[in-house]
Amino acid sequence: MLRDRFGRAVTNLRIAVTNRCNLRCFYCHKEGEKNPGEEMPADRIIEIAEAFYKLGVKKLKITGGEPLLRKDILDIIQELPAFDEISMTTNGVLLEDYAEELKECGLSRVNVSLDTLDPEKYKFITKVGDVEKVIAGISAACDANLTPVKVNMIVMKGINENEVDDLLKFTNSFNGEDIKAILQLIELIPFPGFENYYFDISTLERKYSKIATQTRVRAMHRRTQYFTPSGVIEFVKPLDNSVFCMHCNRMRVTSDGKLKPCLLRDSVVDINVLHGEELMNAIARVVGEREPYFKG
Repeated sequence: MLRDRFGRAVTNLRIAVTNRCNLRCFYCHKEGEKNPGEEMPADRIIEIAEAFYKLGVKKLKITGGEPLLRKDILDIIQELPAFDEISMTTNGVLLEDYAEELKECGLSRVNVSLDTLDPEKYKFITKVGDVEKVIAGISAACDANLTPVKVNMIVMKGINENEVDDLLKFTNSFNGEDIKAILQLIELIPFPGFENYYFDISTLERKYSKIATQTRVRAMHRRTQYFTPSGVIEFVKPLDNSVFCMHCNRMRVTSDGKLKPCLLRDSVVDINVLHGEELMNAIARVVGEREPYFKG
């Protein structure tokens, strides 16, 4: 198993399959990619995924950009090794058309970005998006059992911090005896230009922790899920959070084939030209050099 010098096992991998997107969300950090080159072909994505699989990685998340813009996305999923879970982050705009095929090809579940249910606010955030298409996509994903669907809500000061209850009730509307949808609140990373929108989600976590009837602490980042009468809610709070960083078990591969140990760091290692043992050795070396961004 891959393990860094801080004892953190790497069991999760995120591969960006494209940097293209059909939305223009103003806060987008583009998965930390700066001046990306040409996106990897399908066979390269599969080869890198196979290397991580052989090194003991259990879960793979396909990201973008918007992964569903790739014409070969179903072929890619179908050719991936047998990870315990293969999931995808998507903005949901095209999800209604793809949900059934994604499930048939081997996708386990999806994370869907949805910051508001208000059509005007959604258009303000995304510049070009139609929130009804995303809602239809989430519904289709639940019907196709791409579950639990994580509805990713970036909380932004002055925009949507007062909509959490509404989004929680929305996700809960898909739940019955089985949990099909979970609201995941994500703290905005205040990269330059975003500072005025930063909202500390700790206040919201305290609110929902008081009404939770059950909690579950995940291995990933030690995130807590709160089971409330209104639905299930999870909090992703990376800033100044040494516990979060010390329990990070994820590596990232950019759309142009660079290995990125941490979203908040600019350091990358180009593995796009490496194959076989050379590729696996490079992955192991980079993992060995990773360290928490925030330390206790």
